[in-house]
Order: sequence, then structure tokens, then C-alpha cells
Amino acid sequence: MSLLAGFGDISIVQIGTVAAMALLASLVGGVAGYGTGVLMPLVLVPIAGAEAIVPIIAISSLFTNASRATAFRQAIDRQRAFVVLLCAAPTCVLGAYGFTLLTGRGALLVIGSTLVLSVPLRRLAKRRGLVIAQRGLAFGSALYGVLVGGTTGAGVVLLSLLMAAGLQGAAVIATDALIAIALGVMKVAVFGIAGVITPKVIAFALIIGAMAFPGAFLAKALVDRLSVRAHTTILDGVVVGGGAYMIVNALASA
Repeated sequence: MSLLAGFGDISIVQIGTVAAMALLASLVGGVAGYGTGVLMPLVLVPIAGAEAIVPIIAISSLFTNASRATAFRQAIDRQRAFVVLLCAAPTCVLGAYGFTLLTGRGALLVIGSTLVLSVPLRRLAKRRGLVIAQRGLAFGSALYGVLVGGTTGAGVVLLSLLMAAGLQGAAVIATDALIAIALGVMKVAVFGIAGVITPKVIAFALIIGAMAFPGAFLAKALVDRLSVRAHTTILDGVVVGGGAYMIVNALASA
């Protein structure tokens, strides 16, 4: 009854708008490994309010990443996924508990600038035969945990970490999805205990989740036709774009 009440507060136009953006975000995320956390707030904020965005994305990400992990399951790097989860899980819980931790203007500028610079630095390191070892991946994962716990759109940080650790192509998408599922369950548990998950939040999350599976398998069809070099170029573009998005948001909030 309460879930039906959540859908009762949403108009047909709003459902269609959110569903269309969710399909696009799932397709983009399946190709680039990142996108839902940036694209969905564009339509959700005017409809659901800014305070509902993090819990909506947290719940819907369970669907979107489950579909992505299923579509790309053969490419998952379980060893690196274990390292990231071991280090990111505790800080993810802290970030979710804080909810808005590290979302200030200064933090956005630092994170965004770091992401924009990470691509040329990673390419330089690759030309010299350097990648971050497990210790560097572990340290970066702990910082990522704080961000993903209390914000949306932090997936670009993990994307950059996995690529710097030597993953490429479909392995980045698949491993990112597996990690995101585990951390998403933790976030949803914390938000549930805190009482911020309402019927309307669940309703929006289900709409987004329903579009996840077709978008993920459409994305896999595209990725299968891309060369590793072309896919890596797309991923690099997403990392730089995500960092630039954070910087613009920070400057706009000044």
C-alpha cells in the first residue's frame, strides 16, 4: 500500500521523463562505466527534490549495476574488486552516515581538478610503463569510499582508480559494477536505518531500475564492437567530463 502511495504522487509525464533519462543513463553507464549519478539528478532534482537524490540513486544503482555486472560478468577482475571493497567499505559507511560529507565547494574543486589531471598523468605513466600497485589502489579506495557513501556521481573516481590500476575495456565496467553493488547495499542499509527512504524514493528507484537491464545489454552490444583503444578513449573522456562537471558545480555554487 505504501509503495503504491509513492507512485500515486508521481505523474505520468514525470514517470516518462525519469524512465527516458534512466534508459539513456544506463546506456551511457554501460559503455563508459559512469553516468547515472550525473545524468539522473538533472531530472530528479526538479521532480523529487535534492534531499532525495542520494537515496534514490543508492537504491537504483543496485539494479543498474546488477544488470551491468550480469552483462559483463566474464570480464570481472575479482582480485582488484576485493582490494577495493576491503578498503572502501568502512569509509563508505562513514560517508553514508554523514550523507553530505565532502560535498562542499572546496571539496568539489579538489576532486574535480584531480580527475581532470588524472587522465594525462595516467597516460604519461602508461608510456613509462607505470601503474598504481595494490597499495595505491587500497589508499585511493579508502578515499573513494567516503565520497561514494555521501554523494552521487562519485563513480568516476572508481573508474579512474581501476584504469590507473591497469584495467581496461570491459574489465573496467564489470569490476566497477561488482564493487558498486556491494557498496550500494551498505548505503541503502544506512539510509534505511536513518529513515530517509520513503515510498516515493523507492518508486523513483524502481522506475530507474526497470530501465537498467535493456540499457546494459544495449551497451554491451556497443562495447563488443569497440576496440580497446576506442573504449579507453571514451572512458578517459568520461573521467575528464566528470571532473569538469564537479568543477563547474563548485564554481556555480560560489
